[in-house]
Amino acid sequence: AMEASGCNVLFVATGTRAAMDPLGPFTVDYNGTLNAVASAKAVKAKHVVLVTSIGVDDILFPLNLFWGVLFWKKRAEEALQRSGLRYTIVRPGGLQDEPRAGSSAGAIKMAKADSYGLPPRQTPGSILRSQVAQVCAQALVQDAAFNKTVEIIAVENEDEVPLPDQFSSI
Repeated sequence: AMEASGCNVLFVATGTRAAMDPLGPFTVDYNGTLNAVASAKAVKAKHVVLVTSIGVDDILFPLNLFWGVLFWKKRAEEALQRSGLRYTIVRPGGLQDEPRAGSSAGAIKMAKADSYGLPPRQTPGSILRSQVAQVCAQALVQDAAFNKTVEIIAVENEDEVPLPDQFSSI
């Protein structure tokens, strides 16, 4: 059981080694998130930020070959949305620790749910983990982020749009 007394916000950014454990996505991405959300609800947390992935809306997305990882992330999103808690769901593109050689970090680009993925959606890109963290932190303080699902990637050679403006546009 999670000790959560005094907790008023919760960040959930879990992942599993899906290729190694066929039950990992169910156990970690779904059941683990359900347990965290139940704990947040029990202590009347003010906001939950859940990090999942671009592609959760598309059962044919290649990551689902790893024991349905995106299927279970989507079920976790749905459980959070039904919980009655205030939430923000952040779906990043491919996660990177640092920019590729010769590249910049790029500007964070936010879109509504189901914008990126297999055609006819836009091609998913990548984003730095540190940029995902920026979006998650902003989600706590931007009223426009409440009860929204956003997809994020980083795009080179585009101007940075302030995150509050991007949350407002979704």
